Amino acid sequence: MTASLGAVGVGFRSGRRMPASIVVCLVLLAVVLLAVLFGPLLFPDATKQDILSSLMPAGSPGHPLGTDELGRDILALTVAGAASALVGPVCVAVGSMLLGILLGTLAGYERGPLDFAISRWTDLLLALPVLLAAIVVSGVFGGGYWTTVALLVLLFSPSDIRIVRAGVLEQSARPYIEAAQMLSLSRWRVMFRHILPNVSSLVITNAMLNVAFALVAFSSLSFLGVGVPPGTADWGRQLTDSRAIMFDNPAAVIVPALLIIVVACAVNLVGDWLGQRMTRSGGLA
Repeated sequence: MTASLGAVGVGFRSGRRMPASIVVCLVLLAVVLLAVLFGPLLFPDATKQDILSSLMPAGSPGHPLGTDELGRDILALTVAGAASALVGPVCVAVGSMLLGILLGTLAGYERGPLDFAISRWTDLLLALPVLLAAIVVSGVFGGGYWTTVALLVLLFSPSDIRIVRAGVLEQSARPYIEAAQMLSLSRWRVMFRHILPNVSSLVITNAMLNVAFALVAFSSLSFLGVGVPPGTADWGRQLTDSRAIMFDNPAAVIVPALLIIVVACAVNLVGDWLGQRMTRSGGLA
């Protein structure tokens, strides 16, 4: 196992040159990360209203992307809204990944009644439409940003559970696991010290994909008025707030919509590339 993990680092150092498309995606994600970290500092008054400056077109002095009907600067809203748009999806991906690692590893290694119970639970969650379930639960419990995050963690976890379970089942039959069991190592050590590192490429790839899916889902809920409260700097909220002024200032709708699509695609591409590199480098050996 140690040799296989070491091969990952060797493979990354000695592999082929990074594709140009991946470089572009990484640069884009780095810029977005800077917006998440420093956006609220650069534009602390992004949601400040100035009715006298309402509906200014893109390219206006002091407003490169124009303003909305409340006089809020579109550029400031977009940069400051990166944090709200991306922190939630990342938390969803990390939370569902951790839940998937715990339950998927237990189901794949222990099998029996525990595997049956976890598998039926994932089947139930997979049968629920994510957006509809989120809307209903938010309506019952009053919604809110972190309520939506917690709900999406639960609804996104079945795919992680199934992927980890399948990887653990495949690894459990290998000779090194039989050797570890013959040494009377504890079940927890076998599961999380020996098996889990060898399914890490599956976990990381699926977590990256979940960030993209959660970004789209979170933006959709914000667009429907569920994810974030009115007046919040958020890409999904910008879409619903700016629908009425699409023809007065198209940038108010086009810019956040393009960012949602481009960032989701970039995360997907980087996740696929990372998973392929880890697999070719022996991450699953």
